[in-house]
Amino acid sequence: MSQLVTGRTGDWEVVIGLEVHAQVSSKAKLFSGASASFGAAPNAHVSLVDAAMPGMLPVINRECVYQAIRTGLGLKAQINLTSVFDRKNYFYADLPQGYQISQFKHPIVGEGVLRIVLADGSTRDIGIERLHLEQDAGKSMHDQHPSKSYIDLNRTGVALMEIVSRPDMRSAAEAAAYVRKLRSILRYLGTCDGNMEEGSLRADVNVSVRRPGDALGTRTETKNLNSLRFIQQAIDYEVARQIELIEDGGTVDQETRLFDTNSGTTRTMRSKEDAHDYRYFPDPDLLPLTVTQAEVDDLAAALPELPDDIRDRLINDYGLSPYDASVITEERETAAYYESASAGQDRKLVANWMTVELFGALNKSGQSLGDCKVSPEMLAGLVGLISDGTISGRIAKDVFADMFESGKDAAAIVDEKGLKQLSDSGAIEALIDTVIAGNMDKVEEYRGGKDKLFGFFVGQVMKQSGGQANPGMVNQILKAKLDG
Repeated sequence: MSQLVTGRTGDWEVVIGLEVHAQVSSKAKLFSGASASFGAAPNAHVSLVDAAMPGMLPVINRECVYQAIRTGLGLKAQINLTSVFDRKNYFYADLPQGYQISQFKHPIVGEGVLRIVLADGSTRDIGIERLHLEQDAGKSMHDQHPSKSYIDLNRTGVALMEIVSRPDMRSAAEAAAYVRKLRSILRYLGTCDGNMEEGSLRADVNVSVRRPGDALGTRTETKNLNSLRFIQQAIDYEVARQIELIEDGGTVDQETRLFDTNSGTTRTMRSKEDAHDYRYFPDPDLLPLTVTQAEVDDLAAALPELPDDIRDRLINDYGLSPYDASVITEERETAAYYESASAGQDRKLVANWMTVELFGALNKSGQSLGDCKVSPEMLAGLVGLISDGTISGRIAKDVFADMFESGKDAAAIVDEKGLKQLSDSGAIEALIDTVIAGNMDKVEEYRGGKDKLFGFFVGQVMKQSGGQANPGMVNQILKAKLDG
């Protein structure tokens, strides 16, 4: 499938790279013991280190280091046993130090790879350039007072992983798939909760366009996108803007831009002289960060099974479609639910009931899987009743709807409502005889060549049985009688 975009003067290739900021899941901040939890009163989680009081020395949080290593291992990336923290100097009112402690030349994680799954089921590998640790800044609020700005330093010093991709993506859809997959891996690992609404995961998007085969064009960076929809909108707008600008004889300025969520457009934030618009200096308070290979090996041994591995297993061992396998493995909880529900059952049938009926009901009700009254064991019980012929697939939908609302087992609902499938050949034959006798005109039409009337007879028999006749037996007996 071509990824080219057609302009007035020909085709263009889009080149996209992402810088994703993921908040490290940890109880404390990167260099202080202050809480890193979300939602506290303003300035409740601020230590003397975070506030940049004189004489305060940062002390590395080892768990944050281990979380970064786990993430690197999950991205099949190189783990650097020695890394270095620098001071990234810039002024924000909510950055009391006047600099951010970050890693520049020597990050803790080097090159890796992330495999994305596209809408057609195909996959692509996106290169990871690096992952480094850094502090988050605080938050400035300009809407709390008519003439003053308020500062909340709760986030100041919270540990972030900046994950930088190669410019390997060629469409907004691929960029969204990349972030979706990265968020999934982080959640499987437990290294970031991936909550984009709370700012735990946000992306800076680098976009450029070029004629196919040409050198890379001038890129723009759009900052702080906190939803998959906004990422796609910002990229699509930027691509259209850059193509129109070049085709009208202009040039693209290398700059940092902001996305307006109301208008779906980007606007200039500041010019960008070079790839790095900050000045870095070694941090004199921090020695080089060292980890041992034994520590890395121990962390690797304790990693959970990751979504790519589970997806491959579901496709190769269970026979699931690439689509169903991708949907089921997007979240760790969903994959665990499926494994439990499908044990000893028809794996494909369970997958179908999860992706269609269960997920559909959850979306409609606004519930999460954790809130759902239908346990894996209950879904397994329902599928078992379908597989052994106790109930039909149509009746099963009614049973599931009752299960979802009441939390009752499928078997109990079937017994209470008398929904067991009719599989007595004699009783089914009697129903068929009644239907045929009442529709002799249509029998003659069927035997005269109107084969499509067979569906009419099936429907009438099912109606006579209250939907409880075994469809397979109905088809078999009915066909024999009509053709005879």
